[in-house]
Amino acid sequence: MEFRDYYEIMGVDRSATQDEIKRAYRKLARKYHPDISKDTDAEDKFKEMGEAYEVLKDPEKRAAYDQLGQNYKDGQDFTPPPGWDAGFEFSGGGFEGAADSAVFSDFFESLFGQAGFTRGRGQAGGFHARGQDHHAKILIDLEDAIQGATRMITLQVPEVDQQDHVQTRSRTLNVNIPKGVKQGQQIRLAGQGAAGMGQGGTGDLYLEIEFKPHSIYHVEGHDIYLDLPVTPWEAALGGTIKVPTPSGIVEMKIPAGSSSGKKMRLKGRGIPAKTAGDFYVVLKISLPDADSDKAKALYEQMKNELNFNPRQKLGV
Repeated sequence: MEFRDYYEIMGVDRSATQDEIKRAYRKLARKYHPDISKDTDAEDKFKEMGEAYEVLKDPEKRAAYDQLGQNYKDGQDFTPPPGWDAGFEFSGGGFEGAADSAVFSDFFESLFGQAGFTRGRGQAGGFHARGQDHHAKILIDLEDAIQGATRMITLQVPEVDQQDHVQTRSRTLNVNIPKGVKQGQQIRLAGQGAAGMGQGGTGDLYLEIEFKPHSIYHVEGHDIYLDLPVTPWEAALGGTIKVPTPSGIVEMKIPAGSSSGKKMRLKGRGIPAKTAGDFYVVLKISLPDADSDKAKALYEQMKNELNFNPRQKLGV
């Protein structure tokens, strides 16, 4: 997937005001509108420009896009960094106007299809109207999901200042992380969204949970996985070895003749839930280095004395 520089597409600087972006859009819309322009690629340019404007006209989308920084150039290979949008608070409104039926690029969808934006419209106006719900993604430690925790989080709230520039202000909240929360789950904070109009109530804030990358574990649902290095003799002969789990070190018996990739389960030692997740150990055979004469001699001995061909099933 290629990175799209929306500022370059619109022909404006990154420091452009919202009004300057609006004027640039109107100018380009007249130039590339398919009913007016005679350029053969006018329709493609019109769609590309419309996508760029959809992001840059909205302070929240623009602030999130700017979070990616200036390390990418238009056309470069690009994959959104994990958790790139974490900590940004977005309103619950969706795309407006023609964008409701627009077909956006994979680049756009990879960012804003999973960043708290939806294709639904914002809540209806009126003298009395409930405030919009807000959404944010937060990163937590795996241990917080297992034990539960209270964490102070800081969210960045995009807004337009008096000079018509997009800026962010910080908002700090104390959040209770419930024991057993899983990735993708939302925590609702009632009354922490946008203020309502008239006698309308305040909206809510929804925090989507995402786990920080862990140094040794990875999570699937409520299950926790560990790739466990073992020696060739532990796998071949079996034995009891120590295994680190989030709740402490346990001893596990490895059956003789185990192969690399063998999966072993510790029932109920995953993330707590009504039906607790499991803890899976995936064996990874680790070979000693042939970094000494003695080690090389042992490898030569195995080569000569063991009738072993790991490719036999492949017919070679």
